[in-house]
Amino acid sequence: MAEENEYKAENIVVLKGLDPVRCRPGMYTDTTRPNHLAQEVIDNSVDEALAGFAKKIAVVLYEDQSLEVTDDGRGMPVDIHPEEGVPGVELIFCRLHAGGKFDQRNYHFSGGLHGVGVSVVNALSTRVEAVIRRDGQVYSIAFANGEKAEELKVIGTCGRNNRGTAVRFWPDPKYFDSPTFSVQSLCHVLKAKAVLCPNLVITFENRKTGEKTTWCFKDGLSDYLTEAVAGLATCPDTPFCGRLKQESTEVEWAVSWITEGMVPVTESYVNLIPTLLGGTHVNGFRQGLTDALREFCEYQSLLPRNLKLQPDDVFSHCAYILSVKMTDPQFSGQTKEKLSSRECAGAVLSVVKDSFTLWLNGHPEQGRQLADFCISAAQKRLQSSKTVTRKKAAHGPVLPDRLKDCYGEDPMQSELFLVEGNSAEGSAVKARNSQNQAILTLRGKILNTWEKGQDDLMSSEIIRNIIEAIGVDPGSDSLETLRYGKICILADADSDGLHIATLLCALFVKHFPRLVREEHIYVAVPPLFRVAVNTKDGGTYYAEDEAERDRIIAGLMKKNKKLTLNSFRVTRFKGLGEMNAESLRETALDPNTRRLVKLVLPENEEDTVSVMNMMLCQDRAGDRRVWLETKGNLADLD
Repeated sequence: MAEENEYKAENIVVLKGLDPVRCRPGMYTDTTRPNHLAQEVIDNSVDEALAGFAKKIAVVLYEDQSLEVTDDGRGMPVDIHPEEGVPGVELIFCRLHAGGKFDQRNYHFSGGLHGVGVSVVNALSTRVEAVIRRDGQVYSIAFANGEKAEELKVIGTCGRNNRGTAVRFWPDPKYFDSPTFSVQSLCHVLKAKAVLCPNLVITFENRKTGEKTTWCFKDGLSDYLTEAVAGLATCPDTPFCGRLKQESTEVEWAVSWITEGMVPVTESYVNLIPTLLGGTHVNGFRQGLTDALREFCEYQSLLPRNLKLQPDDVFSHCAYILSVKMTDPQFSGQTKEKLSSRECAGAVLSVVKDSFTLWLNGHPEQGRQLADFCISAAQKRLQSSKTVTRKKAAHGPVLPDRLKDCYGEDPMQSELFLVEGNSAEGSAVKARNSQNQAILTLRGKILNTWEKGQDDLMSSEIIRNIIEAIGVDPGSDSLETLRYGKICILADADSDGLHIATLLCALFVKHFPRLVREEHIYVAVPPLFRVAVNTKDGGTYYAEDEAERDRIIAGLMKKNKKLTLNSFRVTRFKGLGEMNAESLRETALDPNTRRLVKLVLPENEEDTVSVMNMMLCQDRAGDRRVWLETKGNLADLD
């Protein structure tokens, strides 16, 4: 009798067509929201602009959460592929690893590299419609759930010079945690594309709110960084910008050093694709700046004896935007958040070092000011290392991969933010002050540790990462190895986020009571609403709840009699992932404007333990039901 669990060839499943995408969507896109699908379609249009064919891109978000991207490029091919026997546009939408970006005769530089982008959009959408203008004809084709629903056909005529492609898609909600687009993130991406592609006109229209925005930059990087650092103390006074164009690589950058305050922007791009986690191009940029400044200091005899500038001394206070274009970039994954092309580091290093060396020697006074600032940072680093040695991975357990650590040496001046979810990671990393703020992303379900023993904690990867990051063992009375003076819980303002924050608070109260008693644990209070005033001199305000939102609006209307309810644009954040880096910095990370609540234990700890037992113990379901029946009317529900 054959074994029931016998493993045979017939058990091997061969996925065909777009089935791999539907089976494992997380391998191909970010499933938090459909924003990455939008980016894949937008990147196709931007690639037409990079190739010199498109000058305008229009993006429309409809009320039904479908998105349309229209460009005036060459138009997707509609002729029959000689080998596959189907129109080119059908091949692009329905076949993985099929695309024009593999042939560099059509695209010298492009963001689409793997031939899966728009086919992933098709696989994860209930419907996709494409309208193509080329050769004097207007064509249309439609797809449903990844399959062709309507044949390619001619639906009209147009001028022979009227060319381009319009793609509209309806994301399938079942593949995403939230079926709605993050408008803030979408606008940030579109503005970045306009910044990085001079003279490209990009418009965005939100049909639900009626808002319409247009971006076009003639001197993109310099204008963008100048706007970002306005009002901050910088060196030099205007950003140091450079650009070098070669046959296989283009490097362009703008950089400024922030001498007081937080660094407002650290952004890098490859072929106009945002690389939120950096990569080899950022490594080369960092080393190029450092090497040039080191040589300048040695030539000018500015360095004190036995002091050597480290990359962190030069780069940790940099506000920069870096754009690299290359013919065959290699990324760490399909979402392209980190560049892994080894040759790029050396190329960027050489270009930046030579350019920065020329600038320093051509502006010796500003060069000396910058050198003095970086030397001062190096001296502070050395002084700090003499008094406090920050625990590094070499002195203890290997730190978790999801920890984006800070550079500062004094642990009591450092802060660790426990950030909920993948979608908020990129904004949090960009928003932080890398000198003293670290980010640990928590991915997955948080374990209820209230009834768990200390030995059980290590079975949870999330809890294990937290323990390794803070450097203190559960139940320990010694805080000598504590790596951060403040440990801040940063979760969404909705009910799910509050649940996660509660479970984390329970972890610290139960298993790290000394951290709580010595006031090392905090909970960030992110806003639920943003209130923007639609006037020339209007500002932006944040509200924790509806009551505060109403107070802000009423106060502004009382102060300015010309304002009406129509003068305000109110946005409700569904999660941290909807907030861009600037908003997240202002509301959760910047010590001058953020809201933090300290986790403290009352004098009568027994009452707290009693409530926590009722809320978190498995055998107290009946008590919780009674409590909800008597207290539930006090809850403020959306």
